[in-house]
Amino acid sequence: MIRFETVRDAIARHPLAADTVVAVALAAFVMQDVLGSSDYFTASKAIYVPAALLMTLPLALRRRAPFAVAVVVMGALAAESLAVGSAPVPDSQLVGWLLAIYSVAAHCDRVAAGIGGALSLAAGLVWIGVDDFLFPAVVFGGAWFAGRLVRQRQLYADAIEARATALEREREANTRAAAAEERARIARELHDLLSHSVSVMVVQAAAERSALGSDRAAPAEALDAIERTGRQALAEMRRLFALLRSGAPAELAPQPTLAELETLVAEVREAGLPVELRVQGEAGAVPPGVALCAYRIVQEALTNVLKHAGPAEASVVVRYGNESLEVEVADDGHGPSRASDPGHGLAGMRERVALYGGELATGSRNGGGFVVRARLPLAPGAQ
Repeated sequence: MIRFETVRDAIARHPLAADTVVAVALAAFVMQDVLGSSDYFTASKAIYVPAALLMTLPLALRRRAPFAVAVVVMGALAAESLAVGSAPVPDSQLVGWLLAIYSVAAHCDRVAAGIGGALSLAAGLVWIGVDDFLFPAVVFGGAWFAGRLVRQRQLYADAIEARATALEREREANTRAAAAEERARIARELHDLLSHSVSVMVVQAAAERSALGSDRAAPAEALDAIERTGRQALAEMRRLFALLRSGAPAELAPQPTLAELETLVAEVREAGLPVELRVQGEAGAVPPGVALCAYRIVQEALTNVLKHAGPAEASVVVRYGNESLEVEVADDGHGPSRASDPGHGLAGMRERVALYGGELATGSRNGGGFVVRARLPLAPGAQ
């Protein structure tokens, strides 16, 4: 069994060499039949020998040029039959004929295979006569149909392989897309977390530095706030980085929701930004993803106020509706300068809102300052 598979693999890797060996061996077999039976084959050897070579040696190209090989082999059969008249022709040549017919059916398209089959049947009738048409019809037709069956099976196998390849490519593309989406999500989480926490610590540290040498009491409370903010940031970073390690389960902490807005606003107030929080409407059932999205928008918007607004006051409004949740963050500062780097904050907000089919509006407000408004549908697909 192992030897058979080895031979089959060798033939598949070197089809031309394998066909050449078969053609030469078949030519030697037919020539031995022709030259060893001179008493039986009464026609001239000048007819038998060239005909035998034309019916066997071209089979070396039966895969590369099957139609041409069939024309040459069956043409040689017809010519030999006409040339020898009533004298017999070697029966050993039948192997070459059948192989040529099989090859034209197995390796050509439908039109070429049909023409090759018709030419083969015509040559068979010239060889054996019209009266005995059943023999070439059955024998030659059987070889032709066998070739077509192999052809159809190969086309089916190729189609299955092509489909499997396409599915594999699609799977790989989906995997890459999912990985890219996950990286983007983690990047948004890191940006929102670090940007907010570091901005709060920078503002608090700057405020304490400006108070050095004054009559202000020891900055213990401010240092405690900076330490607390830093520890929270480190804990969140460890949680997110654990998600990136393969095979290591992350120590997941609950994601923030709208219930933590009071804590968020308190942190920003400790950083020196006066913030007013107003909640309008009754808080109903808000999907966790929508709640997290709204929280992150408020967090990023307040972080931008700390970074860019300068001395300012801010307000946060949360409106609960029957079909949507709205958040608005506004300040009365001078806003970001046109030359400043816009960063990834606003882009991250838009990605989050788009993920839930919502709407986001940002820009300068009348009377100065900047405003961020987001509307998030509460029902999937609601617009």
